[in-house]
Amino acid sequence: MKIKYFEDTDTAIFEFTDKEIKETREVTENIYLDIDEHGNMVNITIEHANKNANIQEFSFQRIIKESA
Repeated sequence: MKIKYFEDTDTAIFEFTDKEIKETREVTENIYLDIDEHGNMVNITIEHANKNANIQEFSFQRIIKESA
C-alpha cells in the first residue's frame, strides 16, 4: 500500500494495488473510489484531504491476532 499526498492540491491518494482501474465511483463530492474489473479497491482519492480527513499526522498500526 502506498499513500501519496500532493500538498499543492491538498489531495491524498491511498493506493492498495497496481491493478488496472475499470471504474471510478464518487462516494462524496471529495472522495473517489477506483475499482478493478472484479470490483476490488485499487485507490481511494480524497480531495481537500487536510480539511476533510485531518491528515496533518498519519500513523499505521498493524494488529496481528495471536492464535491460542
